[in-house]
Amino acid sequence: MAILIDAGSRVMTQGMTGRTGQFHTRMCREYANGRNCFVAGVNPKKAGEDFEGIPVYATVREAKQATGATVSVVYVPPPFAAAAIDEAVDAELDLVVCITEGIPVHDMLRTCRRMEGRRTRLIGPNCPGIITPDEIKIGIMPGHIHRKGRVGVVSRSGTLTYEAVAQLMEQGLGQSTCVGIGGDPVNGLRHLDVMRLFNDDDETDAVLMVGEIGGSDEEECARWIRDHMKKPVVGFIAGVTAPPDRRMGHAGAVISGGKGTAQEKLAVMEACGIRTTRNPAEMGRLLKSALKAA
Repeated sequence: MAILIDAGSRVMTQGMTGRTGQFHTRMCREYANGRNCFVAGVNPKKAGEDFEGIPVYATVREAKQATGATVSVVYVPPPFAAAAIDEAVDAELDLVVCITEGIPVHDMLRTCRRMEGRRTRLIGPNCPGIITPDEIKIGIMPGHIHRKGRVGVVSRSGTLTYEAVAQLMEQGLGQSTCVGIGGDPVNGLRHLDVMRLFNDDDETDAVLMVGEIGGSDEEECARWIRDHMKKPVVGFIAGVTAPPDRRMGHAGAVISGGKGTAQEKLAVMEACGIRTTRNPAEMGRLLKSALKAA
């Protein structure tokens, strides 16, 4: 099985009638089982219309009742995106994937507080989305670089998600599910949340975890892996110097009080038994060697 989404998922697009929402809804619909999975759009000003045969509803709740959709992907502009997430949470969807970047931090603080104790899981914002290869993709990642397999990927960096997948494919390793959690300071699912799901997934044999400078989520996840993880994990932190000598990191990654550096995160991960690399070009080879050693 996959984590979070599969060929049976039913998805609505919030912001589908905008140019970005239309483009990516079309791309997702053309991938694997997407034509069956993407069933609704939401725009209160265009209810009753359709986009290439996908009906548009006034509210998330109406779209859910009419189509059975339990997943939403958000392409709503930044000033209104948090409210779109709120609407999906109030409609008790299972999952919201927010692609929008530039949402005001105070909006996301309020939204995350409102989500406490609710059933809805949030991926993002400012993320590439999630894909279960050869079944369904929800987001902006290039579907053609993925193939179904048994390696889970969780990453804060969109670009490095694609790089990690490309390297896995070079090693002949497909993916069970790839989750881009986004690099904003306030977001939904964290590394630890996704790692728990991969640990319980009987079709995931190993996990590639990509982090970034700033915060302490990777360290918290590493300590949980040390105590609970049943599968090999390989890690990389964007922001560590790697040939060529460049600094890699996300605009949302902030080091505070000397904490959250790449070296600090890698040291904790290594102390917890996670195999790491300081060279992003080695992620795929390291994961393959970890599988052989398992």
